[in-house]
Amino acid sequence: MSELTRRIAFGVVAAPLALAIVFAGGAALAGLLAVASAIAAWEFYRIARSAGHAPLSDLGCALAGLFPLAVHARYLGLVQPRLAYLAVVLLLVLSVSIWARGVAGRPLGAVATTVLGVLYTGGLLSFGYALRYHDYAGGGTHLGNIPIAAGGVLLGLPVILTWATDTGAYAVGRTVGGRKLIPSVSPGKTVSGAIGGLVTSVLVTWLYVAFVLRPSAQLAMTAAGMVIFGLAISVAAQVGDIFESLLKREAGVKDSSKLLPGHGGVLDRLDSLFFVLPVAHLMLGWLLLPAPR
Repeated sequence: MSELTRRIAFGVVAAPLALAIVFAGGAALAGLLAVASAIAAWEFYRIARSAGHAPLSDLGCALAGLFPLAVHARYLGLVQPRLAYLAVVLLLVLSVSIWARGVAGRPLGAVATTVLGVLYTGGLLSFGYALRYHDYAGGGTHLGNIPIAAGGVLLGLPVILTWATDTGAYAVGRTVGGRKLIPSVSPGKTVSGAIGGLVTSVLVTWLYVAFVLRPSAQLAMTAAGMVIFGLAISVAAQVGDIFESLLKREAGVKDSSKLLPGHGGVLDRLDSLFFVLPVAHLMLGWLLLPAPR
């Protein structure tokens, strides 16, 4: 089976399943984000070790996986964690682990890479759950004849814009070519491709708001808001992609892993979303409006 065939086959199975979980929300979404966070953290620590660091991988993977579950518990009202308390617990756990390793465990680099891995994966992916239950997404609605939650439609917006940015950048970059964007980090990316991603994201934002978000979730944005949101998400997606490329370039690795047939690793597939989700959560709080009736 060719690489392209494996890539398509995986996408045909994984995409509908992920979409169903996004619309279902709740424990299913929290579980998906927890698994994705733990695997992405494992891949991040794999890259870190290739770069010569010595992270506390087992601890970091566990904490990354627990992050979305803690957010889920927070939304259920089971716990009301304060940031200061979480920081103290994290520092205590790290301190005990570092003490057990001793000086030979390179404590400074170990703590830095471990904490970064937890926040980069579990911390940022947890914004997907927060988006699914955004303040503006209360209640249920219908898309055609299929009952779904408005939060699922809302979460779908930044996810689709991430794909649109990647597709637009690839298509325009391959067609137009020209000056390289950051050749030392990602030789294949061009300035024309980056602009193509921006334009595609703005266009898809308008289409999604007009034909999905407004009729299905009774939410809207102004014309200026759609342009601002589309540009912001596209920039976040491209920065997230470049950030992971920078990490892999330092470590001298091509893919974060080979877990996903034809797609590399979980980190390779979600690198843009890590940056997109928190930006989307912030921007939607400013730009979303109730759709006029």
